[in-house]
Amino acid sequence: MYFPPMTHTATKTPAHPARGDARLALLDAALALVRRQGWAATSIDQLCRTAGVTKGAFFHYFESKEALGVAAAHRWTEVTTPLFENAAYHRHADPLARILGYLDFRVAIVQGPLEAFTCFAGTTVQETYAASEAIRSACGACITDHAARLEEDFEAALRKYRPRAAVTAESLALYTQTVLQGGFVLAKAKGNAGPLLDGIAHLKRYLQFLFKARSTS
Repeated sequence: MYFPPMTHTATKTPAHPARGDARLALLDAALALVRRQGWAATSIDQLCRTAGVTKGAFFHYFESKEALGVAAAHRWTEVTTPLFENAAYHRHADPLARILGYLDFRVAIVQGPLEAFTCFAGTTVQETYAASEAIRSACGACITDHAARLEEDFEAALRKYRPRAAVTAESLALYTQTVLQGGFVLAKAKGNAGPLLDGIAHLKRYLQFLFKARSTS
């Protein structure tokens, strides 16, 4: 996903943050670094350099790198939620139009290098799911909570349209995340956004076919 630049980035060492901002600086450094190079390759020393804080400050706020990972997953939700809540697709009266608009919005924010639009939670959970239950749980909740925001629209679409297959709102909402997260992985494998954009296009066609011309209203 593409998001406006954060206060602290991985491209240069910022000035030392004001007292009380060090924790946020470390979390934003984690989001930037992990999305660019992965969880294992991101060290505490590098996090501190990127955030412009001392290692002592790191351990003041986080007892371990794992603890920072959990907090960074929560920070990811905090950063991304307003982007989607304020998006224009919510203005559509028809629930299916809102869902398709969500997918169009996903396409619109695929900008810049891969790390600018891929997912911190998805990237991190792939590396840590067997090594850290705490991070796995936090990242999993981040992804499933985002999916849950689509459930209300899918429920409304299922009431308005007769789907061509037996599906549930929850399964469809999770499927959108399956396509997106898989698209992020393949985009990294191919080195470009093509697989992600193709996956979203295929998902749109599937949903249009699933609900096509079968309104119950």
